[in-house]
Amino acid sequence: MEIIFNIIFNILKTIVVHPLLSVYTASVMESILETEQRNPLSYRIDSKSTLEILSIINEEDKKVPFVVASAMPSIAVVVDDVVEAFRNGGRLFYIGAGTSGRLGVLDASECPPTYGVEPEMVQGIIAGGQKALTTSVEWAEDDGQAGVERLKQVSFTSKDVLIGITASGGAPFVVEAMRYALGLGSKVGAISCNRTTAVFDLLDEQHRIFVPVGPEIVTGSTRMKAGTAQKLVLNMITTTAMIRIGKVFNNLMVDLRPVNAKLIQRSHRLITEVTGCDESESKRLFEAAGNNTKLAITMGLLHVSVEQATELLEQNGQSISRVLNLMESHSVSGS
Repeated sequence: MEIIFNIIFNILKTIVVHPLLSVYTASVMESILETEQRNPLSYRIDSKSTLEILSIINEEDKKVPFVVASAMPSIAVVVDDVVEAFRNGGRLFYIGAGTSGRLGVLDASECPPTYGVEPEMVQGIIAGGQKALTTSVEWAEDDGQAGVERLKQVSFTSKDVLIGITASGGAPFVVEAMRYALGLGSKVGAISCNRTTAVFDLLDEQHRIFVPVGPEIVTGSTRMKAGTAQKLVLNMITTTAMIRIGKVFNNLMVDLRPVNAKLIQRSHRLITEVTGCDESESKRLFEAAGNNTKLAITMGLLHVSVEQATELLEQNGQSISRVLNLMESHSVSGS
């Protein structure tokens, strides 16, 4: 009888019981990825009022920026890889499945209108292809070879950078694509919300962008905190890289593509604000520059022709700041 009692007692010691209904063994808790665990702060959320539910969500969301801040050293390493690739004719690719894949496609698609780059420069690859952007095809993430084939289809090379986006860190579609890219000698990074993951196993510590947002308020719904963290990181990567390669002057979006009335008006305002000219002169500069805002600003600031402004930008990495620094240094040395 004493033997039986000891066996039962030892089993009970391993059980974690939440007073509101959760029953997990300690070993099971350890084996479940953090993104798949239950959040004790949202127990019985289905019995709360609308405002109470919103408050719980909002309190959890507040944690995300601080988690992203802790990953900034790794984000910086990856950004520098991207900048180097851009300067050497390489491209940036995001690859993911489900929400992670959609966020990558979203970030990539916003770069051309914001920074005037070609669509090929930043691309998002999602498991399941175009259909997966609007329809759930979650099973597509289990096909590792499909991830490799997608990289081959876009002629991915060692000059390019690949960033795997996966909240869990184990989607085969992402893992195998990363393995293939590493085999080519490419720079590869990954964003994940779990520390012990297949994607991080492939990388050195510096290229692991670890954003431990913790369990979601709806268990496993990684479109929430995990997705928010991923979006913040992607914003930081492309925005910082574009600033570094001269797509921003001061804090102004001077390389935007003015493809509609709102953006044309924005271009006119930018030219006026930066050069100090009046509205009619900003329109003249804009038209003379072939609707190229950055070129128009350079012309207005330096009072040079289209050809001269074009040459100066080409010689200085398309950066207005570098052009101005060059002209200032020449002025100082000349005096």
